[in-house]
Amino acid sequence: MKVTNIALAGAAIGLTNATPVAKRAITDADILNYALTLEHLEASFYEEGLKNYTKEDFMNAGMNDTFYTNLQEIAADEKTHETFLTGALSAAGASPVARCNYTFPATDVKGFLALASVLEGVGVSAYLGAAGSIMNATYLGAAASILTVEARHSAYLRAALAESPFPQAFDNPLDFNEVYTVASPFISSCPSTNGALPVKAFPSLTMSGSSAVMTGSTVQLMTGSGFNMSNTDDIYAAFITVTGPVWATLKSNGKGMFTVTVPKGVAGQSYVVLTKGNKMATDDNIVAGPAIVEVGSMMGSGSGMGGSMTTSWPSSGTMMPSGSASPSHTPFNAAPSSKGDMFGVVGAAFIAVAALF
Repeated sequence: MKVTNIALAGAAIGLTNATPVAKRAITDADILNYALTLEHLEASFYEEGLKNYTKEDFMNAGMNDTFYTNLQEIAADEKTHETFLTGALSAAGASPVARCNYTFPATDVKGFLALASVLEGVGVSAYLGAAGSIMNATYLGAAASILTVEARHSAYLRAALAESPFPQAFDNPLDFNEVYTVASPFISSCPSTNGALPVKAFPSLTMSGSSAVMTGSTVQLMTGSGFNMSNTDDIYAAFITVTGPVWATLKSNGKGMFTVTVPKGVAGQSYVVLTKGNKMATDDNIVAGPAIVEVGSMMGSGSGMGGSMTTSWPSSGTMMPSGSASPSHTPFNAAPSSKGDMFGVVGAAFIAVAALF
């Protein structure tokens, strides 16, 4: 898979103007603006959430003083990243992109935290995917430093949702176009003065399901507008990993709908794309996606890990648990009363996100 990206830079998301430019060589300034777009989105998301929900709201949702303080620190980190990248671009003689206008679907504290976890995961994948394209060693070191902090944010928030904070040994990278595809629904408009970056959006892909989906089970994928392939005989599903795609059994149900078998070899926040052919998954042959899929083990009592489950993002329906949540995490007053309750909250957040597509 090309390292030209982020399904995270969710940043690139709206990166700039709504219309991406023709494919061209990407520069370090492009990558920094790509990252800045992501940081703009994340910083805006936390600012809005901490404005909309009080400390009491978080306490009523089961969090305690420590968690609220740490959440404020996460927000401060994103603001610092935003300021740093803006300064780095200006110092290099490049024009930093300005914030866009955003639409976030969270309607309560638990939905806000569920979406925060997803966005942090995309951020990790975006920086990881973009790292190989950065030529300047200083910029690469700075990006790597931000990446490690984003990973800490992701692990902390996953633990808050009773998900494994480190579900696998390797994180999954996303290319620029993949990140743009995932993040663009959050961008409502951008300043006309923002320079266009060399990205494009693939047709959207969502995964539906109202109950737990185990590895080896099948779920339904739905393509969005722009997917107009009449012959789907050569369409395959690829789960993106750092070592290359993990191919999954795919069956066309007509009208842009498919069923896919969740393969072994992926865990945690994962990404699936549809490709033309099954030799590679690159900008040249991806025809839809990525869809974000949570694949992995839930934290539970005893061993600390529960049964395997899969959830989709965007998605519809309520996700069902496979064990009891751990009540012992120091930052939180208590875990949700049941995994069913917690998954209902996460599922509701995914439903809201799906409505943006």
